[in-house]
Amino acid sequence: MLTLGTILYVSLLLINAMAVLSEDRFLAKIGWSSVQNPNAGFQPPYDQSGYGYTQQQEAGVKVRLINLISAVRTLMRIPLIGLNLVIIVYELILGG
Repeated sequence: MLTLGTILYVSLLLINAMAVLSEDRFLAKIGWSSVQNPNAGFQPPYDQSGYGYTQQQEAGVKVRLINLISAVRTLMRIPLIGLNLVIIVYELILGG
């Protein structure tokens, strides 16, 4: 049966899965690294796209997923430790 607890567990597991992906070992090998290649060629130091235009508007699904994984790895590292500890204590005390 689908309950709020099940949805919480599944979302926590998915966020944990994104947080533990290694950028060097896994993501870079499949071309999903957020670090740009320094040997990619000359990059001008100024924005050539014009006023009010952002690159995110034209970003595809792959770029958005890479940015999501990078954001989860950066922003959710400390809160995930606390959430995981709360879930572990909950499971130890009340059982599952």
